[in-house]
Amino acid sequence: MTHPYARLRRGAVVAVAVGALVVPAGGAAVALPDSASSVATGTDTPSPTSSGDGVVALTPAVRQQLDAAVQRVMRQANVPGVSVGVWTPDKGQYVKSFGVADKSTGRAMNPDLYMRIGSETKTFTVTALLQLVDEGKVGLDDTIGQYVDGVPNGNRITLRQLAGMRSGLFNYSADEDFYKAFTSNPKRPFTPQELLDYSFRHPVLFQPGAQFSYCNTNLILLGLVVERMSGQRLDDYVQEHILDPVGLDHTLFPVGAEFPTPHSQGYTDQTASGEVEDSANWNPSWGWAAGAMISRLEDLRVWARTVATGVLPDGDRMISPDTQKQRLTTPPTPIPGAGYGLGIFDVQGWIGHNGSLPGYESLTVYLPSAQATLVVVLNTDINYKDQEPSTLFGDAITRIISPDHVFDLPAEPAAR
Repeated sequence: MTHPYARLRRGAVVAVAVGALVVPAGGAAVALPDSASSVATGTDTPSPTSSGDGVVALTPAVRQQLDAAVQRVMRQANVPGVSVGVWTPDKGQYVKSFGVADKSTGRAMNPDLYMRIGSETKTFTVTALLQLVDEGKVGLDDTIGQYVDGVPNGNRITLRQLAGMRSGLFNYSADEDFYKAFTSNPKRPFTPQELLDYSFRHPVLFQPGAQFSYCNTNLILLGLVVERMSGQRLDDYVQEHILDPVGLDHTLFPVGAEFPTPHSQGYTDQTASGEVEDSANWNPSWGWAAGAMISRLEDLRVWARTVATGVLPDGDRMISPDTQKQRLTTPPTPIPGAGYGLGIFDVQGWIGHNGSLPGYESLTVYLPSAQATLVVVLNTDINYKDQEPSTLFGDAITRIISPDHVFDLPAEPAAR
């Protein structure tokens, strides 16, 4: 099982839900067994016991274990390059890159490279929505039909259910025609309405609030709500009201295929031929409010704490305490130990989000008990034994640094 990613899959069954859900095209959400275990989680030597806050000191021995664990996952999952950051207030930090950013030139991976961050975009879009909630411009229990016409069950689905992945809408990225359109020309732009059209041709999977099913369609709708009620384009709103106040100077919401330099190349098998290709110049507009953004390791470190606490680096509030509390109310999902709130998940105490789109994956999470941050960015989205490589890194790293809080999502069963 995977965690919330926007990965595309060929065929009738497309794994698009958080963890234990797959969504058969045209069918209902299905709960899957939770018995599968992660791979690549061993360490060369036993991990030290964590302190009361849940995180070990980053001693030279622990750093060696981290080096070995990261390199092991890279070998097993055939990851060209990865950057890892671990930050704690009193136990040290670990920031290191491994492998190459460009397989054709051998250019080394570097923590300062720009990376596409996929579904981590959802944390920004939902933050924008919650700011509008605080301003009284929208209500979380408003229906989406109050803002966008033509949504199946639109008079019943609330903004809260959209943000919490409990709308019942079909995920447009699971549509076979969308997949063909994207892979036949991955440089083409998509409009939000085109994405919604792929979704709305399908019946709803379940009634609003009845189940949990991860769905990119939800975020496209929320992006449109932000635009309508703020009077700004989503990228402009995110820049003015989130990136600038937080000080994320190396994060952007692209409007096309732009990709600042220096950046890593990205390697994917989500192609028309099935062969691995470099996706760095592909257009991420197909992800828009659900997955189009770009960032760097250090910016994601700052964002991890900000989104998990609702507090800006200067101490001001980004989101009111009550609204932040609602965001972090994470009802259980079918994945043991994992809950999902309003555009954010909690896996064994680690709060944040991950992301994947062709060629790139990321994981940005925060452990409040230790005020610890973990960020992983890598330049492939190719699965290893039905599991996303970013999840493998998260598992292997947290088994060392926070053995009482292991990011241990089960592996995804083969599509059937």
